[in-house]
Amino acid sequence: MLSLLGGIFLGWSLGANDASNVFGSAVTSRMLKFWTAAVLAAIFVLLGALLEGRAGIETLKGLTQLTLQQAVVSSVAAAVTVTVMTVLGLPVSTSQAVVGALIGIGILNHHLNISGLGKIVACWFGTPVGGMLIAITLYKVVGTFYNRLNLTMIQSDILIRCGLIAGGSYGAYALGANNVANVTAVYVGAGMLSIFSAALVGGLSIGFGILTYSRKVMETVGSKLVQLDPFSALIVVLAEALTVHIYTFVGVPVSTSQAVVGAVLGVGVVKGIKTVSTRTLANIGIGWFLTPLVATGIAIAIDFAVHLHYIPGV
Repeated sequence: MLSLLGGIFLGWSLGANDASNVFGSAVTSRMLKFWTAAVLAAIFVLLGALLEGRAGIETLKGLTQLTLQQAVVSSVAAAVTVTVMTVLGLPVSTSQAVVGALIGIGILNHHLNISGLGKIVACWFGTPVGGMLIAITLYKVVGTFYNRLNLTMIQSDILIRCGLIAGGSYGAYALGANNVANVTAVYVGAGMLSIFSAALVGGLSIGFGILTYSRKVMETVGSKLVQLDPFSALIVVLAEALTVHIYTFVGVPVSTSQAVVGAVLGVGVVKGIKTVSTRTLANIGIGWFLTPLVATGIAIAIDFAVHLHYIPGV
């Protein structure tokens, strides 16, 4: 049981850093209270993990051969990487941290599934681009229908609030389905957990992270990158959810942070690129670039430390 603590820690980190993205724009636009969003996100993350988490787990556990000790090392390395980025307030990719840690273990094992890794890296690049394109399309299509309704201010408020609740819940479901593999796939690969048990433990730990430490990254994504009105917030949530769910069908865990930032940029393109904070965008980009490298280094360092032996008299 103690071996699972690394995975639970990682799930908590993921919930604190990534899961908030599904409701971050709604909270910062003041359409939903934080605790309403957090409870809904925790519930639907667990449902997504249990119902559709299998494909991503199968992909990640096949990247390299793992012993139980190496599974723990990779989980702790990824969790430490994500936690550091969370403290800095950067919406970093947990998927990149996990894969970076697995690359470190694969280097030590002299065994790495290059074709599987190439598929994952390609999806990393496709995620923000996909989020941006889907957001641009949704903004124009949904906006056209929305404007034709001629709603009063009160009616508009109710409609968008309901849309944010539904869209955020769907986004949380997609997050759980896609990202639970990041938390516990290594334990399936090491033969410690069944896929169902891995989905359950992962979903619960992600939910705990949402409930305890997700406010800071919500503010980074929702308010510092681009100013979002309630309608734009709805578009961002829907675009992020659709993007992540598409990659769930592909069987590749991707970052909700990358999807939501891509969606926010898409809204920024439609509204005018000057609304986007290039400084914050640059910081996020640096975080994405460094994450897999840092995780690889930490995994190798932890594994090295674990195998040190004390020799008396030396």
